[in-house]
Amino acid sequence: MKFSIDVEMTPQELRESLGLPDVSSLHEEMIGTIRERMQQGVEGYDPVTLFKPFMTSGMGTVEGFQKLMFSLMNQYTRSTNKDGSEE
Repeated sequence: MKFSIDVEMTPQELRESLGLPDVSSLHEEMIGTIRERMQQGVEGYDPVTLFKPFMTSGMGTVEGFQKLMFSLMNQYTRSTNKDGSEE
């Protein structure tokens, strides 16, 4: 069986529909801090080390989203009989 779902929405609409908070101001502040450190030429500046805390937490959110999508797909397949009719 193969099925596809096409959803047209902006990233902001997706965040709102999932109940995620608007973190644009936090993002701007974080980018501003990073930009300041880069311009000041902080000794020992290492972009990988700087972004590491943000990347590890970001990957957790991606995994959470994947788990949500898989659970929704499992619920759908359980509610559908083998012949394609719904229970």
